[in-house]
Amino acid sequence: MRIDLHTHSNRSDGTAPVADLIAKAKREGLDVIAVTDHDTADGWVEGRMAAEEVGVGFVPGIEISCKLNGTSVHLLGYMPDPSFGPLSDELTLVREGRTDRVPAIVARLNAVGVSLTVDEVLAQATGTPSVGRPHVADALVANGTVANRGEAFDRFLADGRPGHVTHYAIEPGRAIEIVRAAGGVPVIAHPWGRSSHRVLKPEVIERLVTDHGLAGLEVDHQDHSPSSREMLRGIAKELGLIVTGSSDHHGLGKVDHELGVNTTALDQFELLLALAKSNAAASAANPPEAYLP
Repeated sequence: MRIDLHTHSNRSDGTAPVADLIAKAKREGLDVIAVTDHDTADGWVEGRMAAEEVGVGFVPGIEISCKLNGTSVHLLGYMPDPSFGPLSDELTLVREGRTDRVPAIVARLNAVGVSLTVDEVLAQATGTPSVGRPHVADALVANGTVANRGEAFDRFLADGRPGHVTHYAIEPGRAIEIVRAAGGVPVIAHPWGRSSHRVLKPEVIERLVTDHGLAGLEVDHQDHSPSSREMLRGIAKELGLIVTGSSDHHGLGKVDHELGVNTTALDQFELLLALAKSNAAASAANPPEAYLP
């Protein structure tokens, strides 16, 4: 089976509607796809309906924005109940924090001579409850300032760049606990990619497991070198963690992240499903199940 457990639609910062993303997964020969939009479950109903229509397995998920010692860390929550109070409250805070910083980002860019308006950014954020830096990047592409999202982040939006503005994000240990309480399975996304490698040392990962209940690591990801993958796989084995692999597909918003470029082994997926069932049974929430044709 070909299983891709990390993708994005235009309900967050992907470029394709959910149904189009599912249809593409079918065309690309995937057997199972998880839609894991940033800090929202808005695409789950549409995703499941589309998956049932084309006969692709569907896993509802969320990528939750976290910070550890001031550094961005992302947590994938699989099959949690998004209406569970603590989870719903945190997701709302994250979305509001991200959207509220857009005027400040635009003002900083204007201050260094970049022509951009808030309305231009909002025009790029169609179908999403959360406006963020990728939409600022898309607006910069649209007005000809940069060629693509990557250049926008490298020049203007990444940490330390002139347009970077911080926003609220939950501490990952607490996010892990909330996902589990909501009946879901918490997996750290691209732990040694981007800036998160600075804080997610092996001993920190171990504490997230022993103190908070982390269940897995996304090992096979385009941001991980072969040596990083080997070391992370060793850490996962030592700590008894589920190992996932994913594309982190964003449609046209990210190059070299095509659907199925990395996949999750069937035995690891079965472990994830079993843990989801166990966490759901122990939860006071009402988590959804995966759809498997």
